[in-house]
Amino acid sequence: MKDHVETTHHASVREGKTEHVGVVCRVSGERQGKMSLTLRRDLEKRMNRIEGQVRGIKGMIDQGAYCDDILHQITAAQSALSAVARLVLESHIKTCVLPRLKEDDADILPEFLKTIRAMIKSV
Repeated sequence: MKDHVETTHHASVREGKTEHVGVVCRVSGERQGKMSLTLRRDLEKRMNRIEGQVRGIKGMIDQGAYCDDILHQITAAQSALSAVARLVLESHIKTCVLPRLKEDDADILPEFLKTIRAMIKSV
């Protein structure tokens, strides 16, 4: 497997557009990645919201809430988590998969397909 270092040395948010910061897929065989600061902040907010939803679901269960209400909240949390996964996947494709494909790195395709299969299986 090839080692990959893809970097850009700029980071800014101008007019609502985000530039990627130090995009790194692999360094010395270790998997690493850096998303844009804007995306990381968005994901953090989303995950905090999901964490609150899950705590709320636990509270509903503890209080003996109506099952249908609990199921609706579980569905909402799952949808929110799926949205996070889609954003991470989009970023991964743009910052890791495409650059490695452009470098003719044959190792990326089986790795990426394995990830996609796992995501599809969980649906």
